Amino acid sequence: MKRVLILFLLIIYPVWVQSQALQWAPEGNAYHRTEGGELVRYALPANTKTTLVSQADLTPAGATQSLRIRNFAFSQDQTKLLIFTNTQKVWRLDTRGDYWVLDLKTKALKQIGQSRPVSSLMFAKLSPDGTQAAYVSEQNVYVENLATGLAKAITTDGNRKLINGTFDWAYEEEFACRDGFQWSPDSKKISFWQIDARQIRDFYMINNTDSVYSRIIPVEYPTAGQTPSPARIGVADIITGNITWLALPGDAKQNYVPRMEWNNANEILVQQLNRKQNESKIFSCNPATGDARLIYTDRDDTWIDLYTPWENVYALDFRHYFRWLNGGKEFLWMSEKDGWRHAYRISKDGTKETLITKGNYDVMDIRLIDEKNNLLYFLASPTNATQKYLYKTRLDGKGEAVRVSPVQQEGTHDYAISPTGTFATHSFNNSFTKPITELIALPKHTALNEKESIAAKLQSATQPKTVEFFQVKTEEGIEMDGWMVKPANFDATKKYPVVFYVYTEPWGANVHDTYGVADNFLFTGNMAEEGYIYLSIDNRGTPAPKGRAWRKSIYRKIGLVNIKDQALAAKEILKWPFVDADRIAVWGWSGGGSATLNLMFQYPEIYKTGIAVAAVANQLTYDNLYQERYMGLPQENLQDFINGSPITYAKNLQGNLLYIHGTGDDNVHYSNAEMLVNELIKHGKQFQFMAYPNRTHSISEGEGTFEHLATLFSDYLRKHCPPGPR
Repeated sequence: MKRVLILFLLIIYPVWVQSQALQWAPEGNAYHRTEGGELVRYALPANTKTTLVSQADLTPAGATQSLRIRNFAFSQDQTKLLIFTNTQKVWRLDTRGDYWVLDLKTKALKQIGQSRPVSSLMFAKLSPDGTQAAYVSEQNVYVENLATGLAKAITTDGNRKLINGTFDWAYEEEFACRDGFQWSPDSKKISFWQIDARQIRDFYMINNTDSVYSRIIPVEYPTAGQTPSPARIGVADIITGNITWLALPGDAKQNYVPRMEWNNANEILVQQLNRKQNESKIFSCNPATGDARLIYTDRDDTWIDLYTPWENVYALDFRHYFRWLNGGKEFLWMSEKDGWRHAYRISKDGTKETLITKGNYDVMDIRLIDEKNNLLYFLASPTNATQKYLYKTRLDGKGEAVRVSPVQQEGTHDYAISPTGTFATHSFNNSFTKPITELIALPKHTALNEKESIAAKLQSATQPKTVEFFQVKTEEGIEMDGWMVKPANFDATKKYPVVFYVYTEPWGANVHDTYGVADNFLFTGNMAEEGYIYLSIDNRGTPAPKGRAWRKSIYRKIGLVNIKDQALAAKEILKWPFVDADRIAVWGWSGGGSATLNLMFQYPEIYKTGIAVAAVANQLTYDNLYQERYMGLPQENLQDFINGSPITYAKNLQGNLLYIHGTGDDNVHYSNAEMLVNELIKHGKQFQFMAYPNRTHSISEGEGTFEHLATLFSDYLRKHCPPGPR
């Protein structure tokens, strides 16, 4: 039920997204990226380009075409290059493919995992000493000697239900867990997750179109109320093959193990999260004995976030979960214990805890730990929840946050900072400024090349202002941010139709000061030119940087608090003299589709037309990890799930409803559509329904699909919520 627009873009443009990324050299004065099928190096501050790996270097012996780099990684000594290519999608990302190793000195190019099926390798990593590679293939972990090419199976019991070195559907979708193994710092051991999904029931998707006989596609999928897949972490000795299992306490069926990382060759830190996800424990584990010692506990009355949607949860690369400080004696951790999302430094024995970021603001994401200069660089926006800026503060917790982003550039900033904190790429955009980038020097934030700076490019990137940001306060005193695009040639004496775009759930916010934020990618024309007011509002429970209370107020009340906030905000908007109360439409996808249904059913006097895509109609059908995090356990508070589900209120439908779903949706299952259809039929409610065969949650597969969906959406909106002034 994640934000489908991000997912949609990653599915349609995955290679473009990754090819634009850069990787900093460890010395911090250069970066690497792929360009024109080659790997190039840029040296700073002059930004001098050299070709490090040519297409000829990337062409295997006897081949006529060079390898297409999907992703790459250097060995620690920078003498070898690991290349990921020939990739295939697994659920959300193309995390399965082939791997090659290029010796940068001899230019020898060799494929690893040649004995495994084509495009079956996942998450290959070179050992720290550069002599071996490890990878996952068909749910088992392998280690291969780069000199001899001999491969050794670390695990042999893996299958679709017993998963080694990677994760099941729920862990991947809800914890962003994909890469499930790590090398020890001394290259002698590998730690890995094992997920036991044998007790998880399969959800059966049915392919009715690719053969005259239907084909069943099973997905292990634990719905709300179902016991989670037990997870454990093993540490394998590369030489002997012996596996030591970490002895985490508690029932594995009632706990999650979402984070693990080596500190040194003799210590692994592991995070354990209880099933309700409101208690987080960190254990220091001995990889030789498996002993686990509790060093830190964090609790919340609602739930604990592992990360936020501000972070890149769709990254291919392994992200370090524990950020080490003071030579591994401390680590950085995030907590909302004081009412805001802040960074803490915690001693690895748990006896000392220091708040680093202080104040009434949320840390949106960490960009760099600069121990040499005692600085922490992070993203935040203390005064405007729709924007994002770079801040810095003292890493010892003795300073105040200082804004680094230019004061005159109001909007959304992001940074990729070099390991030494000397240089960074800086990107900027807002609702009327196209994304622009520059290279800067820190800590003064000065452009390396004035002619190529954001300041120099700002005028050409500036577009006419069409998006208006506003705040609306409901009769309950709740103030919410919103954006609005008014019709072209707007006449305040006329009345116009309003189309609300909604999401409303804890996974995503809509109201960002970013370029294109108000674009409706499904509308085939120009909404402003045709005479629509298009707007969106972020209610309580959305992950805006407004503090813990704002975000957690929705606990056990999804489908109620968020829906009431939206409806009461709409009531205030209906008071605007230029709004036509008879032409009010709402639409959304995934969680936004659920919100659309709830708004149509719970507040039919407000919303006259709704278009819901891939919606959860019954909260009990969605996965346990997501739904139980925000709603509790059905065994304890079943009525909350019922009260928040659109299907409960389907009998109240009065307006025009278009419901759309893909039959191959592994995320929000197609069963939601049929349950809702049955309920609407039972109560004699007429509506329009479109099922897209075998399409997933993004409804992006198949020739002509997007064009058909956009036309369906647009024609329905024009027919039932006619555009233009009256």
